[in-house]
Amino acid sequence: MLLSIQMKLKKELQSFFKGDVFDSDQKLAQYSRDASLFEVKPQLVVTPKNSSDLQKLVAFVNKRKGLSLTGRAGGSDMTGGPLTESIVVDFKNFNKIKKIGKTFAVVEPGVYYRDFEKKAKKKGLLFPSYPASKNLCAWGGMVANNAGGEKTLAYGKTEDYVQELKVVLSDGQQYTFKDLNKTQLAKKLKQQDFEGQVYRRVYNLVKKNKALIEEAKPRVSKNSSGYYLWNVWDGKTFNLANLFVGSQGTLGLITEIKVGLIKPKKHSKLLVIFLNDLKPLGKIVNEILKYNPESFESYDDNTLKLGMRYLFWQFAFQFLPELGMVLRGGLPQLVLIAEFTGDSIDEVDQKALAAQQDIAHFKLPTRITKNAKETAKYWTVRRESFNLLRQKIKDKQTAPFIDDIVVQPEKLPQFLPQLKKILNKYDITYTIAGHVGNGNFHIIPLMNLADEKSGQIITELSKEVYALVFKFEGSMSAEHNDGLIRTPFMQKMYGRKMYQLFKETKKIFDPNNIFNPGKKVDGKLSYAIKHLKKK
Repeated sequence: MLLSIQMKLKKELQSFFKGDVFDSDQKLAQYSRDASLFEVKPQLVVTPKNSSDLQKLVAFVNKRKGLSLTGRAGGSDMTGGPLTESIVVDFKNFNKIKKIGKTFAVVEPGVYYRDFEKKAKKKGLLFPSYPASKNLCAWGGMVANNAGGEKTLAYGKTEDYVQELKVVLSDGQQYTFKDLNKTQLAKKLKQQDFEGQVYRRVYNLVKKNKALIEEAKPRVSKNSSGYYLWNVWDGKTFNLANLFVGSQGTLGLITEIKVGLIKPKKHSKLLVIFLNDLKPLGKIVNEILKYNPESFESYDDNTLKLGMRYLFWQFAFQFLPELGMVLRGGLPQLVLIAEFTGDSIDEVDQKALAAQQDIAHFKLPTRITKNAKETAKYWTVRRESFNLLRQKIKDKQTAPFIDDIVVQPEKLPQFLPQLKKILNKYDITYTIAGHVGNGNFHIIPLMNLADEKSGQIITELSKEVYALVFKFEGSMSAEHNDGLIRTPFMQKMYGRKMYQLFKETKKIFDPNNIFNPGKKVDGKLSYAIKHLKKK
């Protein structure tokens, strides 16, 4: 019965759809996973040829009860964001870099960041909020998740760079969202069509609930949870593009992206700090932050062991200092890498040396990298930590569910001991890496998800960790977004009234719930646990 319905749907789509429609078991299995701990099998996978193809698809699905569309770009999401039981929309044909100007770029959502980075670099430009998965991810996911990474400390997140978006809304039409002044906004509010209705309803929502929205805005340096209602209207400029950043494809499907770029500093060096005891971590972080590092990252001893084991031949003698540490008494519990940059090497040396001297009283092993290859070693271990876990650890699986917590850095001395106390209650192995300068930690447990106890551990540990994060006025997601795993905790993070505004926002754009349902609002933890991948 199900197979016949699936075949009928495929045939209906193929009557007007120019792109490919896939329903083979192999293809559906491929799209049933991302980089998360979930497996959800879709009915179909489609690859629209262009915006017109996508518009027809959206209009078709919007009239069909029970169908939905979930966008997918690089498939590197860690939350189950691009997983669905309905139709996956693969944006691989939206792969054009349309323009790289002096200060901006225009790209399609299926462009891989690694390809874009090479072209931008030739022009001396950089998009600075790329994530650690920059060799795997595509632009659609970066915008939909509000990507951040190692340079967010100095330059901010994706939300700070998106200038304009083209989006297909639920009526099947494509719209352009960008900054509007008061006069331009007034014209939109008078339109008697779906676009005008959207503008009126969002404008009234943010105006009426201004105090609540400002109070609910997370008090951390970066956040990927919820809808960014606080970014829409500042009293002078109105921009609905700011709502689509971080929305995980739940409000509409993005077809084109215009973003700002920067000119990166010419020189950089790392100050590397080795901690054998985590107690002084918070104080060290706050000392280093005084010197304005461009990046301030961290990873633990388990991550370093993976790097030494699987990246050794790539860097050969560069790992000798760490091998020496093992011989003298073991690896450090945590490695901190603070990147200092400047337009001259003297400027960089002065910053790094001053920071190193300022933490000398902690009596910790430190070093300032001497050359590009030594620097690359530390960055590669940090950036590849999650992929090494996924690809090299065979007996257990990566289980990212408390993987993206963030609090204000000055609260780390109080927060971290309480966090570690919670983690130590559970019999799990985990690695810690992340953006310590932002107070953002990626905690990745290694688990056997086929074990019936896994679901219970994930449920209980999530509740405890997030309760602690909310107590410290943090966010459960600094970068990775909500997806299947964190949407069920949205109301606890924001409160009932703000959560209702999120639900109203979703309904304004997507009254028939056709865009990635169950993400951002109305997600059930029981559904997520039911769809844990078993191997």
